[in-house]
Amino acid sequence: MELRLCNPFRHIIPLSSSYSNQVTSSSRPRCLSVRSSHLDPNESRKLVLEVKEKLEKDHQSLPVGENGRDDEDLILWFLKDRKFSKWRQEFGVSELSQDSVKKIAETGKAYVHDFLDVNGRPVLIVDAAKHFPGVHDPVEDEKLCVFLIERALSALPEGREEILGIFDLRGFGIANSDLRFLTFLFDVLYYYYPRRLGQVLFVDAPFIFKPIWQLAKPLLKSYASLVRFCSVETVRKEYFTEATLPAKFRE
Repeated sequence: MELRLCNPFRHIIPLSSSYSNQVTSSSRPRCLSVRSSHLDPNESRKLVLEVKEKLEKDHQSLPVGENGRDDEDLILWFLKDRKFSKWRQEFGVSELSQDSVKKIAETGKAYVHDFLDVNGRPVLIVDAAKHFPGVHDPVEDEKLCVFLIERALSALPEGREEILGIFDLRGFGIANSDLRFLTFLFDVLYYYYPRRLGQVLFVDAPFIFKPIWQLAKPLLKSYASLVRFCSVETVRKEYFTEATLPAKFRE
């Protein structure tokens, strides 16, 4: 396999067969093993040093320093980009469309709001009381999830990089509990859309949600710090204007 470097290198770096096998393997089922596609820290470090050594040996004429052949951050970026591209291909991100997710979207369980919040962020809303893991196809849930993330990101104003996630937990019950999907959602954001999630609001969380949160919190990694438990009134006053407030929070 080859890793093509754009500016400033414009050279080709051959990678080891072990990395090639990791990236090109098609044995993973389409319904989703997010973690199997990401670069863990030990793997990342090993591959970065391997590429760096190869560059030093075979391309000594290349510049060094920032954006040079020994820039480990740049090398890691290309490795991750390769993984990201492979994941998008395997998951079929480019094939997702309004029609392909129409049936599951009609449940109203999740959607992108028509307006930005007061901080200029696209808003992804999840109505947890409409999510039934025992009824809905988990593969279709995952497709809808990724489709909506992509749609929210496409609505980013120039100069903005983050979206706002709102989980409306009013009416949430045991039948709506789905730790696997919650983990999937944050894994996708963590590994494939890093630094795109600005904040997550858990609105009017009932008592029954608290033990679920205690189980989920460690799985959310650094994103757990972005979570804010709040009331509908807080959403109204701090995140939207009267004109942009989502209809479900006007009740």
